Amino acid sequence: MRRYRKNPDEDDIRVRPNPKGNRPRTNIRPKHEDASEGLVLTVDRGRLTCLIDGRTVHAMKARELGRKSAVVGDRVAVVGDLTGDKDTLARIVRVRPRTSTLRRTADDDDPFERVVVANADQLAIVTALADPEPRPRLIDRCLVAAYDAGLDPLLVLTKSDLASADSLLESYGTLGVPYFVTNRDELADGSAAERVREQLAGRMTAFVGHSGVGKTTLVNALVPDRLRAVGHVNAVTGRGRHTTTSALALPLPGDSGWVIDTPGVRSFGLHHVDPSRVILAFPDLVPGTAECPRACSHDEPDCALDQWVTDGHADPARLYSLRRLLATRERREGD
Repeated sequence: MRRYRKNPDEDDIRVRPNPKGNRPRTNIRPKHEDASEGLVLTVDRGRLTCLIDGRTVHAMKARELGRKSAVVGDRVAVVGDLTGDKDTLARIVRVRPRTSTLRRTADDDDPFERVVVANADQLAIVTALADPEPRPRLIDRCLVAAYDAGLDPLLVLTKSDLASADSLLESYGTLGVPYFVTNRDELADGSAAERVREQLAGRMTAFVGHSGVGKTTLVNALVPDRLRAVGHVNAVTGRGRHTTTSALALPLPGDSGWVIDTPGVRSFGLHHVDPSRVILAFPDLVPGTAECPRACSHDEPDCALDQWVTDGHADPARLYSLRRLLATRERREGD
């Protein structure tokens, strides 16, 4: 054991370090007032690609954001190296409040929500008329998710050269959803893209659909300078192959709008959806709910909507459509 003399020199004294650190911790975080605004284009294994002043910048989420995640379509504040040069990495320090959030769950029994895209104002539901066969229940679920998120739905029917669209359009006609019908030749000569592009002008549109329905093929026609890989339908299972593995936001020619291509889905859980909000997509039926019993599901014997329709205030087909959408939360897509 070392002993010190009466007047030891300072160099001989060993000072134990402060176990709590030499600098006191603080909850005050930098404001990053000089941060630049960016749009998240895609997310890949924790790295986010953002568009900042016309440049593509790779970034990561700042530690102070905690568990808060940024998704495709988010408006973010970015600091650090914003040159976009190779091997550079910026930092996302804030995520702006979202105007809309499209969510889904893996199944109706799964309470964990997955954010598909943020800040979109239109949802294009793409389905093939054949190869693979259309899945009306999946379309219904996407419609419910769109109404719940406040997005305007758009129905896009592909491969009309293989089957007629009449029966499917008759089923959804009472919903008043705008639609487009396309075929292989129209996609090849660009006429389909021109017609669809008019509906997308000035908007941010998310494209969703089952694998193999031609969703990415249509996106490639809309944005020809950013071709994405496309796949084919398995002849045995009738299912498409997942060629799009991550969502990607692409600007339409002439900066006339944005399209977001998303990976193909095989299920669209609605655990997060409050059924009482679905009625808001039927403004002609909303006044009729004033006399409904408390917590009415709008699909029970005492529902006032039956009398509302009987009195001629709304089309019976509209009430049928509402109840069909409400029922999608109680059954799976393949039923």
